[in-house]
Amino acid sequence: MKADIHPKNFRKVVFKDMSNEYAFITRSTVETKETIKWEDGNEYPLFKLEISHKSHPFFTGTNMLIDTAGRIDKFNKRFANRKK
Repeated sequence: MKADIHPKNFRKVVFKDMSNEYAFITRSTVETKETIKWEDGNEYPLFKLEISHKSHPFFTGTNMLIDTAGRIDKFNKRFANRKK
């Protein structure tokens, strides 16, 4: 392996799935602007996820329709005037 190519600024970060409120903590270098109080009483940086293994259809075995930022409405509006 090459020396000195990996970042050295690891810290504990909370990743939170916004579709079902599932959260986990791990070490990361991701940039964040928000913080959250974790179960141990400490405050950690927060990174919001749109989807995780708790909400992804492949892992859950169910088809959940998650509309983030109106993507479905935007699609329907774009193709509403097309005929079959």
